[in-house]
Amino acid sequence: MAGLPHNKMAMDPALVRVGNMVQNRYKYFRWTKRTAGISAVYIFAIPAIIGYLGYQNDGLWDLRAKRRGDIISER
Repeated sequence: MAGLPHNKMAMDPALVRVGNMVQNRYKYFRWTKRTAGISAVYIFAIPAIIGYLGYQNDGLWDLRAKRRGDIISER
């Protein structure tokens, strides 16, 4: 029981290939119109939308020291 190899498993070739692809992704990456567009959305558009929504709601809600029946809207 102590010396037997109980952890032998057959590795799935598809999972091994996906693991290698994930580890070596930087070697095969190329800038195309599609990857540049997706990167621009994640770098500029999404933070701009979140910033705009945050700026519009800044100071609108005050949740500190409120009691039952008090309104949370400050405007």
